[in-house]
Amino acid sequence: MSQAPTRELAQRVFASEFNDATYTFKESDDERAPLYALLPTGARANRVFIVGTLTEKSDVGEDSEYWQGRIVDPTGTFFVYAGQYQPEAAAFLREAEPPAYVAIVGKPRTYETDESDVNVSVRPESITEVDVGTRDRWVVETAERTIERIEAFEDDANEYATMAREEYDLPVENYQQNLLSALESVEESEEDEPEETAETTA
Repeated sequence: MSQAPTRELAQRVFASEFNDATYTFKESDDERAPLYALLPTGARANRVFIVGTLTEKSDVGEDSEYWQGRIVDPTGTFFVYAGQYQPEAAAFLREAEPPAYVAIVGKPRTYETDESDVNVSVRPESITEVDVGTRDRWVVETAERTIERIEAFEDDANEYATMAREEYDLPVENYQQNLLSALESVEESEEDEPEETAETTA
């Protein structure tokens, strides 16, 4: 009995690392084989789960609607693009009023510019508005997943880490610094909350 294809687990990744994931690959010659982005910390990503602040949106389409969203996390900026093939995500961006916290599941996409730079973006499968608590939990959990990848990076049995060492000249310590800064930003926002509450109830 043939098994139904299962959806790939969505990787949690900060913007600083995601934007460096410029190398993509397939693991078979089947034209329907999934396309993976290679994360510099040594993991493959066919889908990603990101949470951040939607700070800007714009319709960049020429002949039809094609929405660009700018999503900021504590380490940098994600760009998402949704058009006629992502109608629900496109409708969300059309109606959204930045700034707003959003959670997005989508697929990594790369695009080579005329200057031969590679830009990395997300093609969203779903976009949901969330609260600050969800954003903060995502930061903590994404930091944990990133630490796990960094700790496994020097393992010779880790084929994706080996591939990352070959494809990227990027010290993983950079991402450790990024995640520590991200965690600090969450701690600072939590410390500020009681004061804000006090002001609103005074």
